[in-house]
Amino acid sequence: MTASFFLTNLISSALLFPLNLILPCALGLLLRPRWPRTGLSLSAAALALLVIFSTNAGAWLLIQPLEQQHAALRTTDHQAQAIVVLSGARTANAPEYDNHDIPGAMTLIRLQYGARLHRLTQLPLLVSGGKPGGETEAEALLMARYLEQELATPVRWQEDKSNNTAENAALSAAILRQAGVTHILLVTDAIHMPRAVRVFRQTGIEVTPAPTHFLSRKPWSLMDFLPGGEGLRRSNYALHEWLGLLWYKLRYDT
Repeated sequence: MTASFFLTNLISSALLFPLNLILPCALGLLLRPRWPRTGLSLSAAALALLVIFSTNAGAWLLIQPLEQQHAALRTTDHQAQAIVVLSGARTANAPEYDNHDIPGAMTLIRLQYGARLHRLTQLPLLVSGGKPGGETEAEALLMARYLEQELATPVRWQEDKSNNTAENAALSAAILRQAGVTHILLVTDAIHMPRAVRVFRQTGIEVTPAPTHFLSRKPWSLMDFLPGGEGLRRSNYALHEWLGLLWYKLRYDT
C-alpha cells in the first residue's frame, strides 16, 4: 500500500459517513461547558443527520440525482465498437475460492451486465482496474478470469494499471485508440456513471452510458425509513461520488 493511497483514504474517512458527523457531534460536546446552546445544537444536528442518512429514504436524497443523469440502456441504436467494464474493488482471500482474491460484489454486478451486453451486441470487452492497495493481482485480471471461467465471456483487453476512475479512463483510452476504437459502451454503477462518463469523454472517447445497479428505483416501504447499516452504506457511496465529482471538476476539468 502506497503512502498516497493511505492518505487519500484517511482524508476520505474524515469526509464520509459516519465520521463526518461524529466529529461535529464530538465538537459540540466539547463546546457545551462554555457555549451550552451552541454545543447542544451542533451535537443534536449531527446526530439527526446521521439518523436520516442511515435510512434508505435518506440515502435516496443523495442517490437519485446521480442516477437520473443517465438512464438505463434501452436501445441498440448506437455505433459503439467495444464495451468497457470498470472495477468496483475486490473480495480478498476468499476461502471458498481457495483463498484467492475475487471480484467484489459491486464488480460482479457490473461483470454480469457487461457479459449480457456482449451476448446482445457481440462487441469486444475491455476490463479496467489495477492494484490500488498494492495487491499481487490486478483487479482487471480477476475480472477477466471471472468473465471467462464463470460467465463464458471472452475478454479482449485488460487495463491493469489504474488506481482510480480518472486513470481507468486515461489508460483504457490509450488501449482503445491503439485498437482503433473511438466509441464505447461504458458499464459501471448508475451512481458512479456521472463521474466515469465525465473523465472518459475528456479523453476524446465517445461514450454511450450503460449503467447498472440502480438503487433509487426500488418501491418504497416502511423499512426504508428505519436507520440501518444498508442505508448508511448507500449514503456513504453516494456522498463519495458527490465529493468525487467536485474533486474531478477542480482537478481535471479544462
